[in-house]
Parts: sequence; structure tokens; C-alpha cells
Amino acid sequence: MSLAWRNLQKPFYLETSLRILQMRPSLSLGASRIAVPKLTLHTKHSMPPCDFSPEKYQSLAYSRVLAIHKQHLSPVDTAYFRKPLLLHQGHMEWLFDSEGNRYLDFFSGIVTVSVGHCHPKVIFLVNSGSEANDLAMVMARAHSNHTDIISFRGAYHGCSPYTLGLTNVGIYKMEVPGGIGCQSTMCPDVFRGPWGGIHCRDSPVQTVRDCSCAPDCCQAKERYIEQFKDTLNTSVATSIAGFFAEPIQGVNGVVQYPKEFLKEAFALVRERGGVCIADEVQTGFGRLGSHFWGFQTHDVLPDIVTMAKGIGNGFPMAAVVTTPEIAKSLAKRLLHFSTFGGNPLACAIGSAVLEVIEEENLQRNSQEVGTYMLLKFAKLRDEFDIVGDVRGKGLMVGIEMVQDKISRQPLPKTEVNQIHEDCKDMGLLVGRGGNFSQTFRIVPPMCVTKMEVDFAYEVFRAALIQHMERRAK
Repeated sequence: MSLAWRNLQKPFYLETSLRILQMRPSLSLGASRIAVPKLTLHTKHSMPPCDFSPEKYQSLAYSRVLAIHKQHLSPVDTAYFRKPLLLHQGHMEWLFDSEGNRYLDFFSGIVTVSVGHCHPKVIFLVNSGSEANDLAMVMARAHSNHTDIISFRGAYHGCSPYTLGLTNVGIYKMEVPGGIGCQSTMCPDVFRGPWGGIHCRDSPVQTVRDCSCAPDCCQAKERYIEQFKDTLNTSVATSIAGFFAEPIQGVNGVVQYPKEFLKEAFALVRERGGVCIADEVQTGFGRLGSHFWGFQTHDVLPDIVTMAKGIGNGFPMAAVVTTPEIAKSLAKRLLHFSTFGGNPLACAIGSAVLEVIEEENLQRNSQEVGTYMLLKFAKLRDEFDIVGDVRGKGLMVGIEMVQDKISRQPLPKTEVNQIHEDCKDMGLLVGRGGNFSQTFRIVPPMCVTKMEVDFAYEVFRAALIQHMERRAK
């Protein structure tokens, strides 16, 4: 089956764990000392209207669900809140709990729901991209006849035994063997890293750090490239299998690299015989607004592209796209198949998601509403000293919390947790990321409106004000 998409300069071949019918891309500091009453659900700010009424919850009692979860499911603590939400129903950008309370979803099921919960055209379940990245690793090694694969520190490419070698976020590392042949390299983070500042990243909002870069010449990029060269010269073999990169790091807190960095890094990898892999699991399908694929924002063309999450709006789907040459290299080495790959239901859902993105102009909405959202939330950085950085592109925004802007040390987790809880109590659900869980991840479904962004902004600002009031006592 073919994959039709724009702006590709050579034919691509679909070798996938789950194939889809057709993909048609369309495209001072310090808070105000205002006394704020205790935040309660929906009482502080007026929620935008929603014309959907959830069905009455008639299943197990909340306490019984918690007991079953504790008895039968993994004991790993994955809940965001002290009192986990029992979500009952979803509609587009809205979620409803078992008590009928309404929440604005600004995390999209960990960047899974692209076109909205329970969209009339799409089925909503769950999914993962680990299998896609597993396959991409095998492809890179089979094609290059080499072993070593490089990925960024702060990268997240999955939690399978194979991809854990690529994932370099501390909380996902395990004290068991795994990830042989994987090597991490410095993440070119222009906010938290040693270099970077006001001219470095492709975003309507830049970091407030001063730097010696000029608008058309990023010295920070050159220094990070030297670090990348150092990894190539000291930590891997002379010839390598490949290099994995997210166009924007998701789990690490929406981290963006200096402009032109990936272009130079890709060239260095290819000089060593390696292939370049773009992990589009969180950035693809128009979420970044300006382009359908994240790698296009860097003006590069990968050898392999992996995708999931948004491809099925929550349905278990993943795809690996590559050149015929690399696909043939894999075929010569091993027989690869996926038991459920290409099943008709998955194909129909993938096709429906792409139709919705195109018919409802969701890429354009990501650009317009996303830019509005980013500029709006950037105001918080100017108002609160604990908001160190606001960054992103389209509907993928990170708000990094710090103790102060000078040290850029992460805000203690207990304080971030309380801000998170306060947002939830007022009806706003956001995600978390970063090595210290210090960054709020704002990634709503692509159907979100400016009115809903305004509500989210007011809630988040109120949570910050209340936090500063607690600090002052």
C-alpha cells in the first residue's frame, strides 16, 4: 500500500506494524499579590459552553474501581493526581468523570487524541508507538550492517526492552539489562542547556536567555554540533547504524533544538554510514501547524519515519515509513510481520482520521489557535518568576517551572504537584514532562478553540497566583 504525502523528494515505502489505506496530508517578576479564594471545580472561571450531555454513570462505584485496580493491575504508580479521576465519557476536547463533572482536556490522552474524543468518524481506544520504533531500529541495523544507534538525552522513544535503550528520561530507565548498542548524546536544549538564547529556536516565543547568536547565525547550534561530533568520535564505532530524533521532544517537556541543528546532525550521521530516523509519534499529522510533519520544520528528509498516536486518534496503530532500498535490506535479513498489522478496522480508522484532519482544516487550526495559545501563555513568563520558559509550536506547548529565572533550577516536585492539582480542581487537565517532572505539557486535541484557550489560560494563571499566595504565608 502506498503512502501519499506532500513535500517528499523521493518515493517512500510503507513497512508497518499496522498499515493504513491512504494518508493524505493537507496540508518579575513575581506574581500579583491578589488574594484568591480556595479553588474549586468550575467556580473560579466560567467554562466555555459544550452542547454534549454525558450519559449517567451506572457502573462500579469509585471505591470499587480503585480496589480492583489495586488488586489486579500493575502496582507501578502512574496516576497524576492524589485522587485519580474516574473518567466516564469524552466528547471532542471535553471529558466527563463518573460524577458528571466536565474537564477541558489539554493533554489529549498523552498526545494520543488528535481530532477529539469520540469524534463521530473515529473510534477512541488506546495505542503505542514502541513497536514502530522497534522496527525502525531493526531496519537501520539491517540496512547499515552496523550496530550503534544514537539518541538525545531527554529523548522518549518507547518503553519496550528494545526501545528503552533509546529513551533517556531517567524515570523510564530500569535496573535491568537492555538497550545494547544505544548511545545518548547531549540534547541541544537552548533553555536548560549550556548554550542558547533569544534567537535560537523555531517558535513564536523565544527563551529570555541572552546569547551571542545573531538572527541569521546561531552560535549555540555550532557548539551543540561540536558536542554531537564528540559523541561520534568517542562513544560509538567508526561506522554507525543510525540516529533517532523527535522533531520536538515530547516527554522531556516540549524541548526544541536550535535552528539548523538537525540538518547538520543528519549529514554527520550519513557520513558515518548511518540512517536518520524521525520519531513523529507526538509531532506528526499537523499538530505543529506550519507543517504536516515535524521533520519538515527542520528542512530535513529522514530515511525512516515512525508514527503512532495521532494516526488512529487513540486506536492501537503504528507505522514505519522508509525508502524501498531500506525496506529491501530488512527483507533480506529476516521475516518481519505483525499479527494484527493492516487489519481492516485499523485501516478504516486511519483513513477516517486523515479525512477529519483535512475536512475540518485541523492543521490550520493547530497553526492559528496554537500560535494564539503560545503567545497567551507566554505572558505568564513575564508575570511569574517561577515560570522559566514557555515554548513550542502549534498545539504543542511546554511551560517549564523553575525556582527562579536566574538559576533555572526546577521547581520542587511537591510545588508542581499542587499547581497541577489546582488546575484539575478548576476543570483543566494538563500533562507533565521533563527529567524532574517540572514542565507542564499543553497539547489539546486539534479541534480546540480560542475560547477554550482563554479558559485554560485563566485557570492556569489562577493556580499560579494561589501558589504564590501559599508561598507568601
